[in-house]
Amino acid sequence: MKSVLKNGSPVLATLVLLSAWEAAVRALRVPEYVLPGPSRVLESLVVHAGPIASHTAATLEATMLGFSLSVVLGLTLGLLSGLSESFQRAIYPMLVAFNTIPKVAIVPVLVIWFGIGKVPAILTASLISFFPVFVNVSTALVTTEPELRDMLLSLGATRAQILIKVGLPRSMPYFFGSLKIASTLAFVGAIISETVASNEGVGYLMIAASSRFDVPLLFAGLLVISAISVILYAVFVLLERRLAGWAFRPPG
Repeated sequence: MKSVLKNGSPVLATLVLLSAWEAAVRALRVPEYVLPGPSRVLESLVVHAGPIASHTAATLEATMLGFSLSVVLGLTLGLLSGLSESFQRAIYPMLVAFNTIPKVAIVPVLVIWFGIGKVPAILTASLISFFPVFVNVSTALVTTEPELRDMLLSLGATRAQILIKVGLPRSMPYFFGSLKIASTLAFVGAIISETVASNEGVGYLMIAASSRFDVPLLFAGLLVISAISVILYAVFVLLERRLAGWAFRPPG
């Protein structure tokens, strides 16, 4: 019984939070256009299931394409940065400076270049999510123990063999940690672009709902995005445990 309660604690906590939210909204008679209760959000989710599913599919497609592009870009630059100290010194400051730029400011430029549609959403999702992948992979390779590297070199190993046998396996926990972060950031990037310049996607749906004060539909969009983000996060956790489980030790 204790194990069941322990494993179900996130679900129980969510149910308690939703119940308190519903009770507070009803007791205080909060207007629906200010804060709808969970029951109204679920009702809106059911009523507008068709449009929500269509816009969610568009957002998910843009997010996954942008996320895949960010993984390729971040992994490539991370490997090059980890293997070449001069390359890291040259590119790291530029990437840090670029990462500090609010991505919402880049969307209008992307719209000018590629027009309104899915391409700006894909690129924004990629630009906002590649940096964690780059930093984690680069850090994992740079922090490889020099004593271990020198020993392998003295035994006749080449730099390519050290990378394949030591560097890449050592970077796996870092890499999967970055994927969990990047997957959620990719959704943020796609939604940002859809709210600024798009005619489809959950971001566009939320902007349209807010323009007519349909706050339950607005919260329904937030609920869908949160649910998909949690599912993606859980998928990468499972992959991490499967492919890099050797890096984890049981507590105690």
